[in-house]
Amino acid sequence: MATFDGIPGAVREGELIVHFGNPLVEQRRLVSGEALAPLVDRVLIEVAGDDRLTWLDSITSQSVARLRAGESTELLVLDPQGRVEHAAGVFEDGSSVWLIADDGDAEKLATWLQRMVFRSRVTVTVRADAALVGFFAGGDAEARITAAAPHGVPLIWRDPWARVQPGGHQYAVTPEHPAADWAWSVAVVDDARSVTAPFAGALAAEALRIAAWRPRWAREVDDRSIPHESDWIRSAVHLSKGCYRGQETVAKVHNLGHPPRRLAALLLDGSDVVMPSPGDVVLAGDAEVGHITSVAMHHEDGPIALAILSRRAPAGELVVRAGETLIAAAQQVIVPADAGATAEVPRLTRLSRRPAGEDPRKPR
Repeated sequence: MATFDGIPGAVREGELIVHFGNPLVEQRRLVSGEALAPLVDRVLIEVAGDDRLTWLDSITSQSVARLRAGESTELLVLDPQGRVEHAAGVFEDGSSVWLIADDGDAEKLATWLQRMVFRSRVTVTVRADAALVGFFAGGDAEARITAAAPHGVPLIWRDPWARVQPGGHQYAVTPEHPAADWAWSVAVVDDARSVTAPFAGALAAEALRIAAWRPRWAREVDDRSIPHESDWIRSAVHLSKGCYRGQETVAKVHNLGHPPRRLAALLLDGSDVVMPSPGDVVLAGDAEVGHITSVAMHHEDGPIALAILSRRAPAGELVVRAGETLIAAAQQVIVPADAGATAEVPRLTRLSRRPAGEDPRKPR
């Protein structure tokens, strides 16, 4: 993990840089394309070798076999039941595929990939010393970065979340998705000391992510997560590619069923000084219907959160229990309760509906 030790004014929690004095100002600078966010909680993995693209294509949720130099996408690794195990941003530079993963997932992802190599011409290397910097397009932040280019192509991953990707599908029903202007990118730099102010910390980056309804492995994934429930199919799953582990569940839920849980955005009552934490319970009346996954103070919307709810949770007002405090929450439905079941399956006449005594083999 690159630590960005020399950055002045950084307020840390452990190695994580949480802010530089004013998270709300940092948000505005970040979203305008002015600030750079040191990402000490992301790790870079290099996948090299002639078979890298077809190999990754065969074992992950995304279609990457034809990825060209300079292109970005995102993938998930699913277990045989279709549950999310790993997630990573993907960038191809013509010689290697570079995966960007959350710090808590990177080593496990790399270990799993190494176990899956078998006879493929592929090597997997964790580049733990790489420095990663996040920014938004539209300002001068990118111009202040000298991105690493080990094979001649600058390593800058462009987050595909802004729009539904080829082969993907969006469950959110909204005239304008809050990610429409999501221009988030992550650059790999050779020297963390080359990154210059103004800066933004993790609190600012997380607030903007939550406002864009963007799921993240470190927050929205648990041992029950499937891609459908957080609308992750829009950017990380190709529904018509070939088979891969977990594909049967992805197709079955998408075409014939409904995800058992659903992601929702919450606008929290800011009149109390108490902020909820990830894991806090969400209530509908007296019934527990889910839990908070991410929470932040947004520079325009105030306190906001993402929550994983039961599919049967009502679509209206909810309450978050933070310790002894109850916080009112206005809900924005991201994944509707009826998400999925997109296939047009013909209904078969039931034998029990035939007149009594009629031969069931007789045409009707």
